[in-house]
Amino acid sequence: MSPYNLLLIDTPAEGVRRITLNRPEKRNAISTPMRTELLHALRAHDNEPDARVTIIRGAGPCFSSGYDLSSPLMENPPFYSAPGDGQWARQANDTWFSVWDLAKPVIAQIHGYAIAGATELASACDLVYVAADAKISYPVVRVASPPDWQYHTVLLGLRHAMELMLTGDAIDGTEAARIGFANRAYPADELEREVLAIAVRIAGVPSELLQINKRSVHRAFDVWGARAAIRAGTELQALAAHTEAAAQFKANALAAVKQAVKGG
Repeated sequence: MSPYNLLLIDTPAEGVRRITLNRPEKRNAISTPMRTELLHALRAHDNEPDARVTIIRGAGPCFSSGYDLSSPLMENPPFYSAPGDGQWARQANDTWFSVWDLAKPVIAQIHGYAIAGATELASACDLVYVAADAKISYPVVRVASPPDWQYHTVLLGLRHAMELMLTGDAIDGTEAARIGFANRAYPADELEREVLAIAVRIAGVPSELLQINKRSVHRAFDVWGARAAIRAGTELQALAAHTEAAAQFKANALAAVKQAVKGG
């Protein structure tokens, strides 16, 4: 029996593990239990000699709709975070940095759409491949706050990051690859095959070399200040929570949840 309620795990090729976010009825919204299961699975793969690389994808019509705002996101989170302003963002940072710090590579495979927190998950992965017609967006910047894990500037550069942060516009998979959010975009019907082919190539490298190669890239990124820059954004995310716009967004979201519960 699988130890996971919200994930499916399979082995599509030798040395390759594949995690499927399995809440299609909720568009794979990322609840805290799902984050906890995901980290558990990835860490387990780090300790399995026959696992060399992991693919993360979503069940149903999309990769993920982002954080599950209808659930108690700070109930038993996978990381402790000191209380006070920025508590949520700080533990979200710890979640996604822990993916960077895994020994074995992780690949995000995005189809349909990835929204807000789902783009944080994808950005934390070592490689990202998208369907050309996928939609990538962080619309929360239009109504509530900057991202919890502020990857935009360090991954995309000043101009691309600024445009997305100021507009909240969605980009398709082709544009995501062009500006550096993803490695490559493929036609939707070719995405799974192409990602698996890349994973198989990676799995052909001994794990002891893979982890050194992976760390060499992340260590250089750290020297450049990427980790510090992303963490610096937690206070700004917390500051945004005190704006009228954020208060209105929360009120509207709460009303929508109550209506959904009443209707159900």
